[in-house]
Amino acid sequence: MAFKSLAAILALAASFGAVHGAIVKRVTCPDGNTANDAACCPLFAIRDDIQANLFDGGECGEEVHESLRLTFHDAIGIGHTGGGGADGSIVIFSSTETAFHANNGIDEIVERQKPIIARNNITAGDFIQFAGAIGVSNCPGAPQLDFHLGRPAATAAAPDLTVPEPFDTIDSILARFSDAGGFSPAEVVALLASHTIAASDHIDPNLQGVPFDSTPEVFDTQVFLEVQLRGTLFPGSGGNQGEVESAIAGEMRLQSDHNLARDSRTACEWQSFVNNQAKLQSAFKAAMRKMAVLGHDINQMADCSDLIPVPKGLNVAATFPPGLTNADIEQACATTPFPTLSTQPGPATTIPPVPGS
Repeated sequence: MAFKSLAAILALAASFGAVHGAIVKRVTCPDGNTANDAACCPLFAIRDDIQANLFDGGECGEEVHESLRLTFHDAIGIGHTGGGGADGSIVIFSSTETAFHANNGIDEIVERQKPIIARNNITAGDFIQFAGAIGVSNCPGAPQLDFHLGRPAATAAAPDLTVPEPFDTIDSILARFSDAGGFSPAEVVALLASHTIAASDHIDPNLQGVPFDSTPEVFDTQVFLEVQLRGTLFPGSGGNQGEVESAIAGEMRLQSDHNLARDSRTACEWQSFVNNQAKLQSAFKAAMRKMAVLGHDINQMADCSDLIPVPKGLNVAATFPPGLTNADIEQACATTPFPTLSTQPGPATTIPPVPGS
């Protein structure tokens, strides 16, 4: 009797697990790799191609920064008519979309990715998001992003004026994100965690590879700290449009970041990421999951997230750059004090440009 009862319990548990996803039967691919879904098997070779020929064997540098930027510029360009969304239109209709003012400079990474897409059996929309997730995995401290397979080829170019720009008003930026995919102000701030591994090549034509924080090689919370340091806003014209003078030499601050960190709708959310690596990872992962499938039904796609490598961990605290303290913070959140942080020792230094820019 006891044996029969145990067998019944085990059978019930197995049934429950199969229904609720607790038990996942992995498939063995023709190349010997295993995946949660057979549809994901071709991606192993594509992943190797991306790492070897786009990211130089696994670096977190310029091509990763630009590939992550491309995931956003392709996806957010969604309108109520025509093409757009995370469909690869920025590659398929590159002559149209790379000419948009907001996509200035995006042509370089598009041209780098085109031959890799051409030699692999994958749509441009899937490749852009897959390459972005793979690239982020090379950056210590980043979350393991989700990736879903199944975007059909784009049939039309995205509409112009659908990609927010650094000199847009906060009202305009928040409205565009809301219209594009129902993104809340908190999700907008979470997506801007991408700036922790970003750099500018085109906002100021005289400056190349200028990072947005002092640690562009790792996915950390420094950008949320450093943007809240006092800085001088440029008048917003000529080559400096969209740029703010940072408190740190060699670093650029975007006007939109500066303003979002000080706007009553987003200031407290911005500050909440300072020295909170766990929140940074979880919020960015969730917002990216939503952005990466704009224009698609995720329930009709294959979940290939298990193919994205787990990034190296990062156990560092946010710190003020040398010579700066809490007294240099421009406090904007009215309800929560700014965290008390230590200051890095030594004299102030200039942050070098990102290599390869």
